[in-house]
Amino acid sequence: MKPAPFAYERPRDLDAALSMLAASGGSAKIIAGGQSLGPMLNLRLVQPELIVDIAGLAELKRAEVSGGELVLGALVTHADIEDGRTADVTRGAMRGVAANIAYRAVRNRGTIGGSLSHADPAADWISALAALGAWVTLRSLAGARTLAIEAFIVGALESALHAGEIVEAIHVPMRAASAHWGYAKSCRKTGEFAHAIGAALIDPTAASARVVIGAIDTAPIVVTNAAELFGGRIAADYKQRFDTRVADALLARAGIDDAAQRHIHVSVLKRAVQEAAA
Repeated sequence: MKPAPFAYERPRDLDAALSMLAASGGSAKIIAGGQSLGPMLNLRLVQPELIVDIAGLAELKRAEVSGGELVLGALVTHADIEDGRTADVTRGAMRGVAANIAYRAVRNRGTIGGSLSHADPAADWISALAALGAWVTLRSLAGARTLAIEAFIVGALESALHAGEIVEAIHVPMRAASAHWGYAKSCRKTGEFAHAIGAALIDPTAASARVVIGAIDTAPIVVTNAAELFGGRIAADYKQRFDTRVADALLARAGIDDAAQRHIHVSVLKRAVQEAAA
């Protein structure tokens, strides 16, 4: 199957792209790396009247450290992060996530902004960036607004983007030297989307933890104050204190009724906690 007919524009700058989106009345789709949109077009899951190609917009390719955070333009690729062409304020966490996304060909073209905009719950950046405490800047002709990742992803394949709006940048806070990072996922084979993701940023010194359970049929479960998962307190022995029963209850409250599925998610989260403690 091939895509339905559509018009194609390649704007010269971000303002021109935003003007095209605004004029389309919601009938346009943005393409950059095309790793998500391309297959959807071929399967006719989406049938836009206009494709706006933003791959050449220099404004969306920046990568800089500013004010203790890493600011990544939406067009930064997974391979840019994997290969160290961007700074890494997460002390290796983002490089590790990037290196295990799909295949190298996908990582060469796929962009971090595109992955977030597509909002596939099984995609790596949604869970990883939520655990790292990242947020996004969204841009339209009306101006800019910022949202935490957990507020930006509102459901499966559903983000908080408004019509005429684009992900402009991702902001990632610096990871404290005392903070431990763990990330694990379960795939049927290498390169496939995960069917369970666990991410944990745990700082025993600060007695804090952010934990994410991803690749569920809705927005990831983001626990910003995760002491309940560790017997009520975050301390150096958090690996031993991790309570699988509490994790299982979180999944049940999220509407995952299948006990076998909950077991897989809990097991993957436990792996992430163990990796953080290693």
